[in-house]
Amino acid sequence: MKSDRDYRPIILFIAIILIILFVGLFTPIQGKISFRIETLKNKLYALSNPPEEAVFVPQEIKPLETTIVPIELTSTPVAPVLVMIATQTPIIQPTATPTALPTATAIPLPVRANITGIKYEDQHGIWNYCAPTNLSMALTFWGWDGNRIKAGDWLKPFDKDKNVMLYEMQEFVAEETNLRSLVRSGGTADLLKKMISAGFPVLIEKGSYMQEVSGAYSWMGHYNVVSGYDDEKQIWIVQDSYYERNYEISYETLASEWRSFNFDFMIVYPGDKEAELYQLLGQYTNDDWANQNAFAMADEQVAAAEDDESRFFAYFNRGTSQISLNDFFGAAQSYDMAFSFYANLEPKTRPYRIVWYQTGPYFAYYYSNRYQDVISLADITLASTNEPFLEESYYWRALARVALGEYENAQNDVRSCLEVHPGFPSCTALAAKIGMEDSGS
Repeated sequence: MKSDRDYRPIILFIAIILIILFVGLFTPIQGKISFRIETLKNKLYALSNPPEEAVFVPQEIKPLETTIVPIELTSTPVAPVLVMIATQTPIIQPTATPTALPTATAIPLPVRANITGIKYEDQHGIWNYCAPTNLSMALTFWGWDGNRIKAGDWLKPFDKDKNVMLYEMQEFVAEETNLRSLVRSGGTADLLKKMISAGFPVLIEKGSYMQEVSGAYSWMGHYNVVSGYDDEKQIWIVQDSYYERNYEISYETLASEWRSFNFDFMIVYPGDKEAELYQLLGQYTNDDWANQNAFAMADEQVAAAEDDESRFFAYFNRGTSQISLNDFFGAAQSYDMAFSFYANLEPKTRPYRIVWYQTGPYFAYYYSNRYQDVISLADITLASTNEPFLEESYYWRALARVALGEYENAQNDVRSCLEVHPGFPSCTALAAKIGMEDSGS
């Protein structure tokens, strides 16, 4: 007997299920194929253009015109401070004499301490997501309702942007959360222990030899949230978004890795914890004192350096600290020394990505009127990768080209900058300054 039942809804339902299953299975495969194609392209580019082989050689070296004389570190600034605002344009801003700074709280440090309750996140599955992931971990510890994606959407509007700077992370905290943050250079192991034992996780930037997608190991910048330590085992406990939660790293290794970023650190905290934090930090609450302290530390590194690698990082840190003290000519000289030792390193050990993360040399050479050195350094930095998604390098090369009257080339750099980082304040401002129609990109 013939059935009058309509099977079309059932057939349609089965078809929809099959389509969902097909898409669900195919999309990861497609993603893996795309990832492997990108990896192969980058590997082939690196083989034909080895980034570690390129060496920047300054050509416009000038006699030192300004020098920072090491002085006794005090909590009172002795001159106006040059403030680098988000647009990376210097302005002179008078600094009022600060009120008495808190004296660092003298706390007997325990032999071990560990902060629990940090919501661990990894950075995998998305390109270059170290910064958003670590910042998210630092924020959620204090109750922020977000995750790496929420942070990354703001910090990395173009997801293949190679790097997020600490100042960008600080801007995100100020503009997108109800928390506060403090960024300083010249941190120490004792300072980390003091923060951790008092319940404040510390976000640090460091340089590590890590495995690339191609399988090779090379030096690259990396963030960690430092959350514990153990003096008996001589280890730090960090939330490492690349490796694992509660990752253990030796005191010696972290000191070496942290050194390559001038011992920079960032502390995120709620407003009601500010008084407590400032008591713990003492003179670190004063930016001028912290900059002078970092310069003194870099000078000590220069004096203690025993090989070309340590000399490279010591002079690089010295230059970076001189930038914060407005000594651009002195900084340029320090960077010249750093790059001379860089050339002596074994190619496979060269930290060729360093200007991806630290743009101090651009400041030094540009404000010393060494525009061709700015351009040459940017050329080498951008050529170090098949994916030159480095907005800061485009920006500084554009600035130098404007100074030399190369307006068409400068405009091309500004466009590239805004493609990498839509709305990047520095390039948006420069576009308007040189009369580009797409200055609002």
